[in-house]
Amino acid sequence: MFTLTPETPDDFFEVEYLFDHAFAPGRTALSSYRLRDGVAPVAGLSRLARDEGGVLGGAIRYWPIWIGDAACLLLGPVAVHATRQGEGLGALLIEDSLAAARAAGWQRVVLVGDAPYYRRFGFSVLPNVVFPPPTNAARVLARALRPGALDGLNGKARPWTTVEHDRR
Repeated sequence: MFTLTPETPDDFFEVEYLFDHAFAPGRTALSSYRLRDGVAPVAGLSRLARDEGGVLGGAIRYWPIWIGDAACLLLGPVAVHATRQGEGLGALLIEDSLAAARAAGWQRVVLVGDAPYYRRFGFSVLPNVVFPPPTNAARVLARALRPGALDGLNGKARPWTTVEHDRR
């Protein structure tokens, strides 16, 4: 049994350790991290899964970005500790956080990942969107949280800045 809770600032180093363990410390060199530089994760959507003993089993983060003039959520990273894989924890984190994103008024979620894995959560390849190079366009996936939210979505993905207002 796991308890899902929002990530807090006190969880930062524990979550970073999990992500480094799952993806290697060089993960921040990936091109999608250029969209995260200098921007805080979305409070309330970045979630943790802890077991009955309080041990961190998995984590997911979301970041606000722009694609063209549309506000989007960038899902990731999501990681499950190696000792907890195969228990459905990743799916639990994704489904719970997507429901929370919809409830918070977000329209669309994008990610860079494996289409066969994320297809079961309603994600598909997002054409006509450019992520920082050298991102493989076949790995840029999206899911609408509201009907029609992906219609006409195109352009360059760029970081969220505090001077821009919230246009979810």
